[in-house]
Amino acid sequence: MHRSGAVMAWNVFKFCTALRGLGSIMILLVLAIIGVTYYAVVLCNYGPALLSTISGSATSGAVGPITALLVLVLFHALLAMLLWSYFSVVLTDPGSVPPNWRPPMDEERGETSPLTGPEFASQPLQSGPLSDTGSPRVRYCRKCNQLKPPRCHHCSVCGRCILKMDHHCVWVVNCVGALNYKYFLLFLFYTFLETTLVTLSLLPNFIAFFSDVEIPGTPGTLASTFLTFVLNLAFALSVLGFLIMHISLVSGNTTTIEAYEKKTSPRWKYDLGRKRNFAQVFGTDKKYWFIPAYSDEDLRRMPALQGLDYPVRPDAGMQEV
Repeated sequence: MHRSGAVMAWNVFKFCTALRGLGSIMILLVLAIIGVTYYAVVLCNYGPALLSTISGSATSGAVGPITALLVLVLFHALLAMLLWSYFSVVLTDPGSVPPNWRPPMDEERGETSPLTGPEFASQPLQSGPLSDTGSPRVRYCRKCNQLKPPRCHHCSVCGRCILKMDHHCVWVVNCVGALNYKYFLLFLFYTFLETTLVTLSLLPNFIAFFSDVEIPGTPGTLASTFLTFVLNLAFALSVLGFLIMHISLVSGNTTTIEAYEKKTSPRWKYDLGRKRNFAQVFGTDKKYWFIPAYSDEDLRRMPALQGLDYPVRPDAGMQEV
C-alpha cells in the first residue's frame, strides 16, 4: 500500500515536471492557431472580398463591403484585446508569498489571528518556523518552508506557493492566481467572442463545402478555411463552458481549488455578495473592467487585489467552514 502511494506520488511529480517543460511550446501553439485563423479570415476570405468590392470585380453572391468591413474591424479589435489579455496572464506573476510574511496581529488579543476550519490544518507547535507564530492554526507549507496566507496554495508545477491560487493553466504556461485572475477571465471572454465571430463568419463557407455551390479559392485556402471553422467552433464551445464555470466562481468569491475542496457550504465566509465579490476580481472602476489592468485608486484601497488580505462576512465570525 505504501509502495503504490510512493509510485503515485512519483508519477505526479514526473507529470508536473513535464508540464513545466512545455513552456514556450504552448505559447507557440496558441500563436499558431491565431495565425491560421488570421490567414483564413483576413487573407483568404474577408480581405479579398472587401478589396474585390472596392475594385468593382466582386462576383455575385460575394460578401458585401459593409459586412466584410464590419467583420474585419471586429476581428482585429477582438484579436488585439485577446492578445493583450493573453500575454498579461502569461507575463504577470500570479502572486507569491512575501519573504518573512507573518499573519496580521489581533490587537485585542495580542496574538496572530487564528485561522480556523479544515482549510487551515493545525500544525504541531514544536521547534521550527511555527514555534514563533503564536498560533497553531496558521497554515505552513512544508515544501516552501514558509507560512501560508489565507487562500494560498502550493503549485507543484511552479514549485512555489501562489496567492489565491485558482489552477495552473498549461495554455498560459503560468498559474492563475490573485494578481492575474482578472486577466485570465478577460482572455476567456475575448477568446469566446473572437472564436464565435470567426465561426459565424465562416459558417457560409462551411455549409458550401457540403453543397453543390462552387467555392472560389485554391485547395490550400479551402482547407485552411475548413480547419479554422472546426477549430474555432470547438474553442468557442469549450471556452463558453469555462466562462460559465468561472462566472459562477466569481459570483461566490471562490476559486476552482476551493470549490473542489467543498469549502463553500453552508456559505463561504468570503462570500460578500455578488457585487463586492465581482469588485474583488475586477475592481470598482468601470473603465478598467474590460481591460487587463487596474486603476491606481483600486490598487491603493482594495487590499484583496494584492492577494494577502480578504474581508469576511460580518456574520462569519470565527465559525469553521
